[in-house]
Amino acid sequence: MELPQHWPLPEATDLLDDVLAAYDDPTRRYHDRRHLTEVLDRIEELRAEGERFDPLTVTLAAFFHDSVYDGERDAEERSATWAEDALGGYLQDDAVAEVARLVRLTETHDPAPDDHSGRVLSDADLAILAAPEERYAEYAATVREEYQHLSDEEFRVGRAQVLERLLEKESLFSTPFARISWEAAARANISAEMETLSTYLSPDR
Repeated sequence: MELPQHWPLPEATDLLDDVLAAYDDPTRRYHDRRHLTEVLDRIEELRAEGERFDPLTVTLAAFFHDSVYDGERDAEERSATWAEDALGGYLQDDAVAEVARLVRLTETHDPAPDDHSGRVLSDADLAILAAPEERYAEYAATVREEYQHLSDEEFRVGRAQVLERLLEKESLFSTPFARISWEAAARANISAEMETLSTYLSPDR
């Protein structure tokens, strides 16, 4: 499905254009339109598998979740702020607040057990971890390209820390379908990347 067909606010096409333009920033290598499309596709897959959530706010949160991305730590917060500022003329206040909450959640990917919308968005965003080997390798390479300002050693140390924290989690995914269908592949991909990184890292890191 093309991205405009996912967009749930037909009266806000100018806003859609602005959001998509952000994903088209040439400095992005992974967090681009392809990533957005994959997240939206995974949301649809989870809905088809019976996950219950609010499609309006989750879909809008998906569009906005990486609308600001520049490698800085507060990108999710700035993305959420953009959603709050931009959506006020189209949605009720509680719906705007929910979209912003979901965007902020993508910083931690740690939804509460009863947060159905948060679980779906978090799992859709992390689904790349369970991609086929070739796509995962491409994902890892493009993440490296987004951190060109770091030396190889600095990136490898930071990336290894991120992957270690993921592997320490009891489960990478929150929804039953994702745990059954994606968990094993994701852990295999992460472990393989960790093994590659470890061959380059200094033993005293």
